[in-house]
Amino acid sequence: MIAEKVADHFKNIRRKVEAGQRLDFEDGLVLYDPRVPLQELGELANHVREQKHGNVAYYNINTHLNPTNVCIYRCRFCAFRSDLRDPKGYTMSDEQVLARGAEAFENGCTEMHIVGGLHHKQPYEWYRGMLEQLTAAYPTIHLKAWTPVEVGWFEFLTKMSVREVLDDLRQAGLGSMPGGGAEIFHSEVRDQICEHKADSHKWFEVHREAHRLGLRSNCTMLYGHLEEAFHRVDHLLRLRELQDETGGFQTFIPLAFHPENTELANLKKPTALADLRNLAVARLMLDNISHIKAYWIMLGIETAQVALHYGADDIDGTVRHELIYHDAGATTPEFLTVQRMRDLIAETGREPVERDTLYRHIHRDPSDYRKWTVGAPTATVGT
Repeated sequence: MIAEKVADHFKNIRRKVEAGQRLDFEDGLVLYDPRVPLQELGELANHVREQKHGNVAYYNINTHLNPTNVCIYRCRFCAFRSDLRDPKGYTMSDEQVLARGAEAFENGCTEMHIVGGLHHKQPYEWYRGMLEQLTAAYPTIHLKAWTPVEVGWFEFLTKMSVREVLDDLRQAGLGSMPGGGAEIFHSEVRDQICEHKADSHKWFEVHREAHRLGLRSNCTMLYGHLEEAFHRVDHLLRLRELQDETGGFQTFIPLAFHPENTELANLKKPTALADLRNLAVARLMLDNISHIKAYWIMLGIETAQVALHYGADDIDGTVRHELIYHDAGATTPEFLTVQRMRDLIAETGREPVERDTLYRHIHRDPSDYRKWTVGAPTATVGT
Protein backbone atom coordinates (compact mmCIF):
# COMPACT_ATOMS: atom_id res chain seq x y z
CA MET A 1 0.00 0.00 0.00
CA ILE A 2 2.84 2.38 0.88
CA ALA A 3 4.61 1.55 -2.38
CA GLU A 4 1.43 2.40 -4.29
CA LYS A 5 1.22 5.77 -2.53
CA VAL A 6 4.82 6.53 -3.50
CA ALA A 7 4.10 5.53 -7.12
CA ASP A 8 1.01 7.75 -7.21
CA HIS A 9 2.92 10.65 -5.71
CA PHE A 10 5.66 10.27 -8.32
CA LYS A 11 3.06 10.35 -11.08
CA ASN A 12 1.80 13.61 -9.61
CA ILE A 13 5.37 14.94 -9.52
CA ARG A 14 5.75 14.07 -13.19
CA ARG A 15 2.58 15.99 -14.01
CA LYS A 16 3.84 19.01 -12.04
CA VAL A 17 7.22 18.96 -13.77
CA GLU A 18 5.70 18.64 -17.23
CA ALA A 19 3.39 21.55 -16.41
CA GLY A 20 6.30 23.68 -15.20
CA GLN A 21 5.07 23.74 -11.59
CA ARG A 22 7.44 24.00 -8.62
CA LEU A 23 8.03 20.93 -6.46
CA ASP A 24 7.67 21.11 -2.68
CA PHE A 25 9.31 19.51 0.35
CA GLU A 26 7.17 16.36 0.28
CA ASP A 27 7.90 15.95 -3.42
CA GLY A 28 11.61 16.05 -2.63
CA LEU A 29 11.29 13.33 -0.01
CA VAL A 30 9.48 11.12 -2.51
CA LEU A 31 12.18 11.66 -5.13
CA TYR A 32 14.74 10.37 -2.63
CA ASP A 33 12.60 7.33 -1.83
CA PRO A 34 14.40 4.23 -3.22
CA ARG A 35 11.01 2.87 -4.32
CA VAL A 36 10.99 5.52 -7.06
CA PRO A 37 12.88 3.79 -9.90
CA LEU A 38 16.13 5.58 -10.61
CA GLN A 39 15.71 5.22 -14.36
CA GLU A 40 12.30 6.92 -14.30
CA LEU A 41 13.67 9.65 -12.05
CA GLY A 42 16.59 10.12 -14.44
CA GLU A 43 14.30 10.35 -17.45
CA LEU A 44 12.29 13.11 -15.76
CA ALA A 45 15.44 15.01 -14.78
CA ASN A 46 16.80 14.62 -18.30
CA HIS A 47 13.56 16.08 -19.64
CA VAL A 48 14.13 19.23 -17.57
CA ARG A 49 17.82 19.30 -18.45
CA GLU A 50 17.10 19.19 -22.18
CA GLN A 51 14.40 21.81 -21.86
CA LYS A 52 17.00 24.13 -20.35
CA HIS A 53 20.13 23.21 -22.32
CA GLY A 54 19.19 21.14 -25.32
CA ASN A 55 21.92 18.64 -26.20
CA VAL A 56 25.00 20.62 -25.16
CA ALA A 57 27.29 19.84 -22.22
CA TYR A 58 29.75 22.35 -20.84
CA TYR A 59 33.37 22.16 -19.74
CA ASN A 60 36.13 24.64 -19.04
CA ILE A 61 39.92 24.73 -18.87
CA ASN A 62 40.84 25.37 -15.28
CA THR A 63 43.33 24.74 -12.53
CA HIS A 64 43.03 24.52 -8.76
CA LEU A 65 45.17 26.44 -6.30
CA ASN A 66 45.11 25.32 -2.65
CA PRO A 67 47.68 27.71 -1.13
CA THR A 68 47.80 26.03 2.29
CA ASN A 69 46.33 23.04 4.06
CA VAL A 70 47.06 24.41 7.53
CA CYS A 71 43.68 25.06 9.11
CA ILE A 72 42.32 26.12 12.48
CA TYR A 73 39.22 23.96 11.99
CA ARG A 74 39.02 20.20 12.45
CA CYS A 75 36.04 19.18 10.37
CA ARG A 76 35.39 15.47 10.75
CA PHE A 77 34.81 14.94 7.04
CA CYS A 78 38.04 16.62 5.89
CA ALA A 79 41.17 14.71 4.84
CA PHE A 80 42.93 17.80 3.46
CA ARG A 81 43.58 19.89 6.59
CA SER A 82 46.79 19.79 8.57
CA ASP A 83 48.23 21.21 11.79
CA LEU A 84 51.00 23.78 11.48
CA ARG A 85 53.76 21.42 12.67
CA ASP A 86 52.47 18.32 10.92
CA PRO A 87 54.90 17.00 8.25
CA LYS A 88 51.95 17.02 5.85
CA GLY A 89 51.38 20.75 6.32
CA TYR A 90 52.44 23.24 3.66
CA THR A 91 52.08 26.92 2.79
CA MET A 92 52.87 28.20 -0.68
CA SER A 93 55.15 31.18 -1.20
CA ASP A 94 54.33 34.11 -3.48
CA GLU A 95 56.74 32.64 -6.02
CA GLN A 96 54.96 29.29 -5.97
CA VAL A 97 51.56 30.97 -6.39
CA LEU A 98 52.81 32.96 -9.38
CA ALA A 99 54.40 29.84 -10.86
CA ARG A 100 51.00 28.17 -10.69
CA GLY A 101 49.57 31.18 -12.53
CA ALA A 102 52.26 30.87 -15.21
CA GLU A 103 51.45 27.18 -15.64
CA ALA A 104 47.75 27.99 -15.94
CA PHE A 105 48.44 30.62 -18.58
CA GLU A 106 50.72 28.32 -20.59
CA ASN A 107 48.01 25.65 -20.61
CA GLY A 108 45.28 27.99 -21.80
CA CYS A 109 43.32 28.06 -18.54
CA THR A 110 40.50 30.56 -18.27
CA GLU A 111 39.96 29.96 -14.54
CA MET A 112 41.81 29.42 -11.28
CA HIS A 113 39.76 27.88 -8.48
CA ILE A 114 41.33 29.06 -5.20
CA VAL A 115 40.41 27.59 -1.80
CA GLY A 116 42.43 26.33 1.14
CA GLY A 117 42.87 26.13 4.88
CA LEU A 118 42.47 28.93 7.39
CA HIS A 119 46.08 29.45 8.39
CA HIS A 120 46.11 31.13 11.80
CA LYS A 121 49.61 32.56 11.27
CA GLN A 122 48.85 34.22 7.94
CA PRO A 123 47.29 37.71 7.83
CA TYR A 124 44.38 38.71 5.66
CA GLU A 125 46.85 40.55 3.38
CA TRP A 126 48.42 37.20 2.42
CA TYR A 127 45.10 35.92 1.06
CA ARG A 128 44.22 39.19 -0.61
CA GLY A 129 47.71 39.55 -2.02
CA MET A 130 47.41 36.28 -3.93
CA LEU A 131 44.51 37.69 -5.93
CA GLU A 132 46.28 40.98 -6.51
CA GLN A 133 49.51 39.37 -7.73
CA LEU A 134 47.80 36.85 -9.99
CA THR A 135 45.56 39.53 -11.50
CA ALA A 136 48.53 41.79 -12.21
CA ALA A 137 50.55 39.00 -13.81
CA TYR A 138 47.78 37.10 -15.63
CA PRO A 139 44.81 39.45 -16.05
CA THR A 140 42.96 37.18 -18.48
CA ILE A 141 42.55 34.35 -15.94
CA HIS A 142 39.32 34.52 -13.95
CA LEU A 143 39.86 34.05 -10.21
CA LYS A 144 37.09 32.04 -8.56
CA ALA A 145 38.17 32.23 -4.96
CA TRP A 146 37.36 31.85 -1.27
CA THR A 147 34.30 30.18 0.18
CA PRO A 148 32.09 31.80 2.86
CA VAL A 149 34.16 29.92 5.45
CA GLU A 150 37.25 31.85 4.37
CA VAL A 151 35.36 35.13 4.00
CA GLY A 152 34.03 34.67 7.53
CA TRP A 153 37.61 34.19 8.71
CA PHE A 154 38.69 37.33 6.85
CA GLU A 155 35.86 39.20 8.57
CA PHE A 156 37.25 38.06 11.92
CA LEU A 157 40.82 39.02 11.01
CA THR A 158 40.04 42.47 9.63
CA LYS A 159 37.01 43.48 11.74
CA MET A 160 35.44 44.64 8.47
CA SER A 161 31.90 43.68 7.48
CA VAL A 162 31.29 40.84 5.04
CA ARG A 163 30.35 43.36 2.38
CA GLU A 164 33.54 45.36 2.96
CA VAL A 165 35.68 42.22 2.78
CA LEU A 166 34.05 41.10 -0.47
CA ASP A 167 34.35 44.56 -2.02
CA ASP A 168 38.03 44.66 -1.06
CA LEU A 169 38.65 41.21 -2.54
CA ARG A 170 36.84 42.22 -5.70
CA GLN A 171 39.14 45.22 -6.05
CA ALA A 172 42.09 42.85 -5.66
CA GLY A 173 40.86 40.65 -8.52
CA LEU A 174 38.13 38.36 -7.21
CA GLY A 175 35.91 37.37 -10.15
CA SER A 176 33.40 34.99 -8.57
CA MET A 177 33.01 32.58 -5.66
CA PRO A 178 32.97 28.78 -5.41
CA GLY A 179 30.22 27.00 -3.52
CA GLY A 180 32.25 25.09 -0.93
CA GLY A 181 31.62 25.13 2.80
CA ALA A 182 27.90 24.48 2.43
CA GLU A 183 28.19 20.82 3.52
CA ILE A 184 24.70 20.24 5.03
CA PHE A 185 22.90 23.30 6.38
CA HIS A 186 20.67 21.59 8.94
CA SER A 187 22.16 21.99 12.42
CA GLU A 188 21.35 18.38 13.37
CA VAL A 189 24.04 17.27 10.92
CA ARG A 190 26.26 20.33 10.61
CA ASP A 191 26.98 20.36 14.34
CA GLN A 192 28.24 16.78 14.08
CA ILE A 193 30.53 17.11 11.07
CA CYS A 194 31.91 20.68 11.33
CA GLU A 195 30.84 22.06 14.69
CA HIS A 196 33.07 25.13 14.86
CA LYS A 197 33.13 26.12 11.20
CA ALA A 198 31.07 29.00 9.78
CA ASP A 199 27.41 28.13 10.28
CA SER A 200 24.69 28.09 7.64
CA HIS A 201 23.65 31.66 8.52
CA LYS A 202 27.14 32.92 7.66
CA TRP A 203 27.22 30.87 4.45
CA PHE A 204 24.01 32.52 3.24
CA GLU A 205 25.04 35.97 4.44
CA VAL A 206 28.25 35.84 2.40
CA HIS A 207 26.57 34.64 -0.79
CA ARG A 208 23.74 37.15 -0.39
CA GLU A 209 26.21 40.02 -0.06
CA ALA A 210 28.30 38.69 -2.96
CA HIS A 211 25.24 38.60 -5.19
CA ARG A 212 24.27 42.13 -4.15
CA LEU A 213 27.75 43.28 -5.22
CA GLY A 214 27.27 41.65 -8.62
CA LEU A 215 29.49 38.64 -7.96
CA ARG A 216 28.20 35.30 -9.22
CA SER A 217 28.75 32.14 -7.22
CA ASN A 218 28.18 28.40 -7.15
CA CYS A 219 26.53 26.30 -4.47
CA THR A 220 27.13 22.77 -3.21
CA MET A 221 25.87 20.01 -0.93
CA LEU A 222 28.02 17.32 0.69
CA TYR A 223 26.03 14.08 0.86
CA GLY A 224 26.56 10.46 1.84
CA HIS A 225 27.74 10.84 5.45
CA LEU A 226 25.45 11.36 8.47
CA GLU A 227 22.56 13.12 6.73
CA GLU A 228 19.16 11.74 5.75
CA ALA A 229 16.87 12.60 2.85
CA PHE A 230 15.09 15.15 5.06
CA HIS A 231 18.31 17.11 5.49
CA ARG A 232 19.14 17.01 1.79
CA VAL A 233 15.73 18.33 0.75
CA ASP A 234 15.92 21.05 3.41
CA HIS A 235 19.33 22.02 2.00
CA LEU A 236 18.09 22.24 -1.58
CA LEU A 237 15.08 24.33 -0.65
CA ARG A 238 17.21 26.81 1.29
CA LEU A 239 19.37 27.27 -1.81
CA ARG A 240 16.30 27.70 -3.97
CA GLU A 241 14.94 30.34 -1.60
CA LEU A 242 18.10 32.46 -1.77
CA GLN A 243 18.15 32.09 -5.55
CA ASP A 244 14.59 33.41 -5.67
CA GLU A 245 15.84 36.42 -3.73
CA THR A 246 19.12 37.19 -5.54
CA GLY A 247 19.44 35.14 -8.73
CA GLY A 248 23.19 34.98 -8.14
CA PHE A 249 23.85 31.24 -8.19
CA GLN A 250 25.16 29.89 -11.49
CA THR A 251 25.67 26.21 -10.77
CA PHE A 252 24.80 23.58 -8.18
CA ILE A 253 27.36 20.84 -7.53
CA PRO A 254 26.35 17.85 -5.37
CA LEU A 255 29.51 16.48 -3.74
CA ALA A 256 29.78 12.87 -2.62
CA PHE A 257 31.52 12.33 0.71
CA HIS A 258 34.83 10.47 0.40
CA PRO A 259 35.58 8.90 3.81
CA GLU A 260 39.20 7.79 3.41
CA ASN A 261 41.63 9.54 5.79
CA THR A 262 38.81 11.37 7.61
CA GLU A 263 37.34 10.97 11.10
CA LEU A 264 34.35 9.32 9.44
CA ALA A 265 36.41 6.63 7.72
CA ASN A 266 34.07 3.96 9.07
CA LEU A 267 31.40 5.10 6.59
CA LYS A 268 31.09 3.80 3.05
CA LYS A 269 31.45 6.05 0.05
CA PRO A 270 28.12 6.72 -1.74
CA THR A 271 27.40 4.43 -4.65
CA ALA A 272 27.17 5.59 -8.26
CA LEU A 273 23.40 5.04 -8.03
CA ALA A 274 23.22 7.43 -5.06
CA ASP A 275 25.31 9.93 -7.02
CA LEU A 276 22.90 9.83 -9.96
CA ARG A 277 19.85 10.13 -7.71
CA ASN A 278 21.29 13.23 -6.03
CA LEU A 279 22.00 14.85 -9.40
CA ALA A 280 18.52 14.05 -10.71
CA VAL A 281 16.75 15.27 -7.57
CA ALA A 282 18.75 18.49 -7.67
CA ARG A 283 17.79 19.15 -11.28
CA LEU A 284 14.10 18.72 -10.44
CA MET A 285 14.07 20.69 -7.18
CA LEU A 286 16.35 23.59 -8.18
CA ASP A 287 14.18 24.96 -10.95
CA ASN A 288 15.75 28.43 -10.70
CA ILE A 289 19.44 27.45 -10.90
CA SER A 290 20.54 27.08 -14.50
CA HIS A 291 23.31 24.51 -14.26
CA ILE A 292 23.87 21.19 -12.49
CA LYS A 293 27.47 20.03 -12.49
CA ALA A 294 28.64 16.41 -12.46
CA TYR A 295 32.08 16.94 -10.94
CA TRP A 296 34.13 14.16 -12.55
CA ILE A 297 36.91 14.34 -9.95
CA MET A 298 34.43 13.28 -7.28
CA LEU A 299 32.08 11.06 -9.26
CA GLY A 300 34.56 9.24 -11.45
CA ILE A 301 34.64 9.66 -15.20
CA GLU A 302 32.10 6.98 -16.10
CA THR A 303 29.47 8.18 -13.61
CA ALA A 304 29.98 11.78 -14.74
CA GLN A 305 29.28 10.69 -18.30
CA VAL A 306 26.05 8.92 -17.30
CA ALA A 307 25.09 11.98 -15.27
CA LEU A 308 24.77 13.99 -18.48
CA HIS A 309 21.52 12.03 -18.98
CA TYR A 310 20.43 12.33 -15.32
CA GLY A 311 20.07 16.08 -15.06
CA ALA A 312 23.64 17.38 -15.33
CA ASP A 313 24.74 19.69 -18.14
CA ASP A 314 28.34 20.37 -17.02
CA ILE A 315 31.25 18.12 -16.02
CA ASP A 316 33.63 20.85 -14.78
CA GLY A 317 37.04 21.20 -16.40
CA THR A 318 40.54 19.91 -16.91
CA VAL A 319 41.16 20.48 -13.17
CA ARG A 320 44.91 20.59 -12.68
CA HIS A 321 46.26 20.19 -9.13
CA GLU A 322 43.09 19.12 -7.29
CA LEU A 323 44.14 18.06 -3.76
CA ILE A 324 41.10 18.06 -1.48
CA TYR A 325 39.26 15.07 -2.95
CA HIS A 326 42.42 13.16 -3.80
CA ASP A 327 43.54 13.43 -0.17
CA ALA A 328 40.22 11.80 0.75
CA GLY A 329 40.81 8.83 -1.54
CA ALA A 330 39.64 9.95 -4.98
CA THR A 331 41.24 7.70 -7.61
CA THR A 332 40.39 9.81 -10.64
CA PRO A 333 43.21 11.28 -12.77
CA GLU A 334 44.89 14.46 -11.54
CA PHE A 335 43.80 16.27 -14.69
CA LEU A 336 42.32 15.61 -18.13
CA THR A 337 43.41 16.98 -21.47
CA VAL A 338 41.03 19.18 -23.41
CA GLN A 339 40.64 16.55 -26.11
CA ARG A 340 39.84 13.92 -23.49
CA MET A 341 37.18 16.21 -22.00
CA ARG A 342 35.60 16.75 -25.40
CA ASP A 343 35.71 13.03 -26.21
CA LEU A 344 34.09 12.08 -22.89
CA ILE A 345 31.18 14.40 -23.61
CA ALA A 346 30.85 13.35 -27.24
CA GLU A 347 30.78 9.66 -26.22
CA THR A 348 27.53 10.35 -24.36
CA GLY A 349 25.89 11.83 -27.47
CA ARG A 350 26.14 15.37 -26.12
CA GLU A 351 27.76 18.32 -27.88
CA PRO A 352 30.83 19.63 -26.00
CA VAL A 353 30.91 23.40 -25.50
CA GLU A 354 33.79 25.22 -23.84
CA ARG A 355 32.64 27.98 -21.50
CA ASP A 356 34.32 30.37 -19.12
CA THR A 357 33.50 30.69 -15.43
CA LEU A 358 30.55 32.99 -16.17
CA TYR A 359 29.12 30.67 -18.84
CA ARG A 360 30.21 32.57 -21.90
CA HIS A 361 31.48 30.86 -25.03
CA ILE A 362 35.25 30.59 -25.39
CA HIS A 363 36.75 30.86 -28.88
CA ARG A 364 40.28 29.47 -29.25
CA ASP A 365 42.96 30.50 -31.70
CA PRO A 366 43.63 27.23 -33.60
CA SER A 367 47.29 28.20 -34.08
CA ASP A 368 47.94 29.05 -30.42
CA TYR A 369 45.78 27.45 -27.78
CA ARG A 370 46.88 30.00 -25.18
CA LYS A 371 45.07 32.70 -27.14
CA TRP A 372 41.32 32.87 -26.68
CA THR A 373 38.47 35.33 -26.65
CA VAL A 374 35.23 35.46 -24.70
CA GLY A 375 32.09 35.25 -26.79
CA ALA A 376 28.38 35.54 -26.13
CA PRO A 377 26.70 33.98 -23.07
CA THR A 378 25.77 30.35 -23.50
CA ALA A 379 22.13 30.00 -24.37
CA THR A 380 19.61 28.52 -21.95
CA VAL A 381 16.85 26.96 -24.00
CA GLY A 382 13.36 28.27 -23.38
CA THR A 383 14.32 31.24 -21.21
